Amino acid sequence: MIITIKNLFSILCVAVAILLPSGCASIAGKTTYPVNINSKPEGAEVVVKNKYGATIQSGITPTVFMLNSSDGFMTKAHYNLVFTKEGYRETTGMLVGELDNRFFGNCVCAGIFIGMFVDAATGAMYELPEKITVTLKPDQNF
Repeated sequence: MIITIKNLFSILCVAVAILLPSGCASIAGKTTYPVNINSKPEGAEVVVKNKYGATIQSGITPTVFMLNSSDGFMTKAHYNLVFTKEGYRETTGMLVGELDNRFFGNCVCAGIFIGMFVDAATGAMYELPEKITVTLKPDQNF
């Protein structure tokens, strides 16, 4: 088979059409995510703390917090959530950033080192879940 300019251009167009939607995480993704936080029953106080124990945000469920998916260069965010409600036991949960699948688009589109560095530096290589729901258990001593 002889590769002509026309064939090469067609192959290039198909490759771009396949790879472009994957994008790189820093372009197609984000670094701050809205996380819907719910409890069963509703009306619980929720306190979000970072990995050092400092309170980041607090509110009453259901609520939405804007949280960073990264905690620095190539470090995913770790949050502890503490739920309290009168008549129920204190309940804790964890929220951890996960590797964003769009991050792998950088290996193809921008090269392994450049793409990885940009997403690692901006924090776009991680994502957070859209929502968390915690079920509170009644306090037997109440």
